[in-house]
Amino acid sequence: MAIKSYLSEQKLLVEAAFETFIPKAEGVVKKHIEAMRYSLFAGGKRIRPILCLAAARAVGGESVDDQDILPVACALECIHTYSLIHDDLPAMDNDDLRRGKATNHVLFGEAAAILAGDGLLTWAFDLLSNPDSSKLAAEKKLAITHCIARAAGSYGMVGGQDLDIANENSEFPFETLQTIHRSKTGALITASVISGGICGGAAPDTLAALEKYGDKVGLAFQIVDDLLNITATTEQLGKAAGSDAERGKATYPAHFGIEETRHLAKQAVEEAKNRLTGFDEKAKPLRLLADYIYTRSH
Repeated sequence: MAIKSYLSEQKLLVEAAFETFIPKAEGVVKKHIEAMRYSLFAGGKRIRPILCLAAARAVGGESVDDQDILPVACALECIHTYSLIHDDLPAMDNDDLRRGKATNHVLFGEAAAILAGDGLLTWAFDLLSNPDSSKLAAEKKLAITHCIARAAGSYGMVGGQDLDIANENSEFPFETLQTIHRSKTGALITASVISGGICGGAAPDTLAALEKYGDKVGLAFQIVDDLLNITATTEQLGKAAGSDAERGKATYPAHFGIEETRHLAKQAVEEAKNRLTGFDEKAKPLRLLADYIYTRSH
C-alpha cells in the first residue's frame, strides 16, 4: 500500500461526502455558508477524517460501512477547520495565509470569519446527532458525540489554544509544553481514532489501545508542525514560516533544539505503532499514517 495514493483516495471520499453533507451557498444566509465552505474546501490533508475511517476499518473490517462513518469523519474536519479560522484571526495568531490562500477573515472580514467558524462547529454536532445521517446505533452516536465534544472543548483543543496564547514570550516548563501539544492538537486527533473505533464496534481493550495510539500520533503531529515552522518555507507550508519564533510560542524546538525534536517526533511515532501490536493487517493504514505524519513536508 502506497501512503500517497491511499491518502489521495481517502481524501476524495471525504470531500465527496462534504458535498452531500454541507449546505449549499444559497438563500438568505448565502454569504455565511460561502464563508464556511471557503475554508472547508480550501485544501488540507484531511488527516482527522482519514484516521477515523482507518480506525473503524481496523476494528470492524468488511462489516464497516463507510457511509455510516463519513458523517463522523466530516464532523471532525468541520471542527478542525473552525479552529483554523479562529486561530488565524487578528486577536489570535493574526495570519493572512492558510494553505497558500487568503485566510477567512482577510476575504470575508473578522465578524463573518468568527461566524463561519461558529457555523462549522455547530454543523459538526448536527452531523453527529442527526438520526438520519447513518445507521449507527443511538448509543454509539452518543458516545462519539461525547468523545468529540470533550476533545474539542476546554479540556482539549480550546483549552490548549488558550494555554498556547497565555505562554507566548514566557519561560515554560516541559509539562506545560506537553499539555499544550496534547490538548491543542492531540486531543482532536485522538478523538478521531477513538470515534472511528466506536463506529467499528471496538471492544474496550481495543479502544484503549487506539486511544494510546491516537495520543502518540497527535503528539508527533504537533511536534512535526513545530519543526516545519522552522525548517520549511512559506511556500511549502502555505502559511508564514518562522511565525512560532516571532510570537515566542512554546514549541519543542524552542525547548530541545531541532535535532532532539526530530528524535522525539520519531520516538512518538514508534510508540504509536507499538500500540497496534495486537492488531492485524487491517490496521496497516494506521501504521502508515503514523509514518506519514513524521515524514510529511507540510
